[in-house]
Amino acid sequence: MSLRILMVGACPFPAPQGSQILMQDTASALRRAGHKVTLLVYGYGSQSVSSNEEGLLRSARIPGMRRVAAGPSWGKPFADFAMTIKLRNILKSERFDILHAHNYEGLLVALTAGAKIPIVYHAHNAMGDELPYYFRWKAIASYFGGFLDRFLPRRADGVIALHDRLAQYLTTCGCQPEKITVIPPPCDADAFQSVPEEPHHGATPAVLYTGNLDAYQNLPLLAEVMQRVRKKLPGVTLHVASPENIPVPFADYTHFTPDLPSLLEVFNLDCVIACPRIAWSGYPIKLLNTMAAARPVVACRSVSYPLTHLENGYIVADNDVDAFAEGLLLLLRNTRLRRKLGKNARTTIRYRHSFDAYAAALTTLYRRLLETKQGKSGS
Repeated sequence: MSLRILMVGACPFPAPQGSQILMQDTASALRRAGHKVTLLVYGYGSQSVSSNEEGLLRSARIPGMRRVAAGPSWGKPFADFAMTIKLRNILKSERFDILHAHNYEGLLVALTAGAKIPIVYHAHNAMGDELPYYFRWKAIASYFGGFLDRFLPRRADGVIALHDRLAQYLTTCGCQPEKITVIPPPCDADAFQSVPEEPHHGATPAVLYTGNLDAYQNLPLLAEVMQRVRKKLPGVTLHVASPENIPVPFADYTHFTPDLPSLLEVFNLDCVIACPRIAWSGYPIKLLNTMAAARPVVACRSVSYPLTHLENGYIVADNDVDAFAEGLLLLLRNTRLRRKLGKNARTTIRYRHSFDAYAAALTTLYRRLLETKQGKSGS
């Protein structure tokens, strides 16, 4: 039996950010499984990114609010208030089985709106880990983020953690273990089918960074790493592919990639992907995209969740400049190893991060919450 799911994302949509991509993929996977999904978002999104408008509702737009990048902004409290009003009206006029809230803002909106149906909180990160990246007073931001981690998640009926480490952290913050279900993000491998597993090989492969340019991406580490790599292989170029059209000083080429087709063009490079991020609580969607595109990746341990060292990727200790440079040099010089890791990475996506398996795990969680609610109503 199909379910009626109201998905709440208190953010601009669409946008070329990991959270919005996860939201869209979640809605797509559930619709493929036969569920009816309505997605409630802010009153605006990125004009450079296309999206499927099916089942999309928007709250009132806040005049002057255009920011699509992650992180706090002056307009978010007003936009979240508009979302709360919109959500209350929707819940009064329409019937849903589950409210699926993404990120803390979505959960806060759902709780404030007084939803009576089961609320699932989809934890994309931990605020104690990520909030300090956006403020100068990091200790204060970390303390406030930790307070949010202790206060909000446990108020949901069910919690989705992207990996075991986040689940364990939320448990230490007071969230009941039985509320938490670990469900890694999905990735549509078919969307990357046009990228060859064995690209055209030039004299020297490139190093490629994909993703946004926010502080938590730890790009200064990559700048140091590339200095060491170029001492050993002077001909190596660094390509940065980002939805933000901003030149990166230490990169040789910057590609503006606001959508999937432009990203697919970049993945046609013979390259090794560098992922210097160490913010542990999130789950870099770009890693899954990289793997689906059959490209080898060197990543720091704290975000290496889908990787197994020398099987489908290369893992180094956090902020270890020498180890990161050594990993890149090894893959740049070894064509056979690049092909092996890339091919195994694509296989990993097909079998461990499929849309079908993801939708099945979500459906199981939804039905368990509904059964629990019905049991409490009958007792």
